[in-house]
Amino acid sequence: MNYKRIHPIDLMNQKTADMCILDVRTAAEVQAAALPDCLHIPLHELTPERLRDEILKSGKSGSQVYLLCQAGRRAEMAADQLKGNINAELVVIEGGMNAVQQSQIPLKQAGKKVMSLERQVRIAAGFLVFTGVLLGTLVSSNFYFLSGFVGAGLMFAGITDTCMMGMLIARMPWNK
Repeated sequence: MNYKRIHPIDLMNQKTADMCILDVRTAAEVQAAALPDCLHIPLHELTPERLRDEILKSGKSGSQVYLLCQAGRRAEMAADQLKGNINAELVVIEGGMNAVQQSQIPLKQAGKKVMSLERQVRIAAGFLVFTGVLLGTLVSSNFYFLSGFVGAGLMFAGITDTCMMGMLIARMPWNK
């Protein structure tokens, strides 16, 4: 963890036009609400080379990169992925967009409501557990393993704070 943290209000108090804020949420999440003038590269597409290219194209200062996601975890993952690979100080925005919205910082917002990645994961996991139980009861008890597999995946996600289903869903076409 070689990165700093900053509260959204402190960030806005020192914001300049050439400040590099990188939003690592999915495109659908960014379309729903975003900080103005941010660079956007979804976490699953983030590479040091792509970030350097985006910084050059935007004319932003690359000496510090402020990382933003929905709640903070993906920003930390981005910092871990980038550390040592770019010549910039990495700063995670504490609490992500949730904290930005709670701080009542003005955002660019689209008219349509977009389903968050976390909510999509809960729906998919619930559907798979329900399907496993239903098929286990009606077809073959072997289908109970599906529910057990999803339960084990949820425990793994809780323990490690990484969600494979979330990473997979982030790559789906409706999140582009």
